[in-house]
This record gives sequence, structure tokens and C-alpha cells, in this order.
Amino acid sequence: MSLQSLALIENWPVPTAAAGVVRADGTVLGTHGPAGHRFPLASVTKPLAAYAVLVAYEEGAVELDEPAGPPGSTVRHLLAHTSGLAFDEHRVMAPAGERRLYSNAGFEQLGDHVAKATEIPFAEYVRQAVLEPLGMAATSLEGSPAKDGVSTVEDLLRFAAEVQAPALLDPRTVAEAMSVQYPGTKGVLPGYGHQNPNDWGLGFEIRDSKSPHWTGSSSSPRTFGHFGQSGTFVWIDPEAGVSCVALTDRAFGPWAIDAWPSFTDAILRELHG
Repeated sequence: MSLQSLALIENWPVPTAAAGVVRADGTVLGTHGPAGHRFPLASVTKPLAAYAVLVAYEEGAVELDEPAGPPGSTVRHLLAHTSGLAFDEHRVMAPAGERRLYSNAGFEQLGDHVAKATEIPFAEYVRQAVLEPLGMAATSLEGSPAKDGVSTVEDLLRFAAEVQAPALLDPRTVAEAMSVQYPGTKGVLPGYGHQNPNDWGLGFEIRDSKSPHWTGSSSSPRTFGHFGQSGTFVWIDPEAGVSCVALTDRAFGPWAIDAWPSFTDAILRELHG
């Protein structure tokens, strides 16, 4: 089958867009637009970086609850945006575990921590641990593990299939990554304002009952994923058994807040009649 709803990206007010949907077994249900075009990912880089950190955890290079980042913080805190670090500054704003402070700086400290533990530059570790095994040859990380990834819809569909049916990680580790860390933590979801609670897993944002939200009104509460300020997103809906990737070259803004939820709802409606 080829999903007709993917063609809705043609209505988006963006210069270039590509999207695709993949099942847990790796079956691509359709793509639309230039699926091999390389787009800057912005914060959709974070799930890739988080997956590499989880590989390092399974290899025994790091522990989730070992100290990392500012005083009192751990690898888990950094992955779950509860280290207390500011958004884009290496400055402590709150005690670890107290608030969900979305932090690029936290992911940069995470990258430094893994690089030190493995004695491999973090971008190279991501390549060896995630990109190469999954055949993501068009994907690279050059710079910040928070926001400097570049990839294609084709590559990210491979990643999304892996997250749904893990081969690189123990499925129990991925189940932990998509489970709420530090339940009840309040915070701001960038672009969508204050959320109480602002649920997050290990590197993945969890939909739960957040409103407003960038996924669809029909997305299950278990849906998790990430969006980026470069107009990009990946979501995985375990109840629907699919993942969707959409990449554009227009910065996130009101157009995305308007377009993305109805796009997701159209995909889920087409899949489930």
C-alpha cells in the first residue's frame, strides 16, 4: 500500500518537504517528496544521540544513574531534561530532578561524558553504534549532539523501525526510554508552552495527555518522539504500530503548529479506516 495522506505535505508552506511511514517490521508504507534529500534535523538529532548513549549503557561504558553534568545530576537526568541546566547555556537553573528544563546544553554534556567514557569522539560513537549498523549512510552528526544532525527520510525510517522492534538494544532498554522519567515533573515544551506534567522518557518526548501538542488528536498517549526547530519530526505510536518521519527546510512556527496534527490524524485515519 501507499498512503495517500502523505501527499498532504504538498499543502505545507515550505520550500521542500519529505515524509514517510514505517511499520515495526520495517515495512515502509509509503514516502512522499524527496526521501533521499538531506535535511538539517535540529532537535530530531536528540533521539539519535540518546540511542547511542543507551548503546554505551548496554556496553557497560556508562551507567544511567552515574554522575554526569552539573552537581547532583546523572546520565538519566541529562537524557530526561531534568539536570537543571539552562536551555542553551552551561548554567544551572534548578536542582537536578526538580523541573523539566529542556536543555541543549544537557545533551552536549551527555556527549562529552560518553566520549570521555569510551575514548571515542561522540559523533564517531554515534556513527559506529547506531548509524552504521542501521545502514544510515546519509546521516551525519557534525557538532552538537543536541541539534547538529543531518539526515534523510529514508534513513530515519530505518531508525524508526529499529526503535519499534529493537535489534541494537535490548527491548527492555527501549521500553525504559519510552517510559516517563521523574513522573509529575512540570516544565515548558518548546513551542507549546507550560505543561503539567511535561512527560519525557530517555531522550524521547512522551505525548501522554499534553495539550496543545505537535502530534495528532488521535495519537495514543503512548506516542513518543521528537520535533526539531528546523521543521522536522519523528513520532512512534506503539498502539498504532507505526512511525512517521517528516522533514522540511522551513523553521518551526505557526505553520507547523497548524499543519502537523491534522497530517498525523489523516495518516492514522487512513491506516485504521
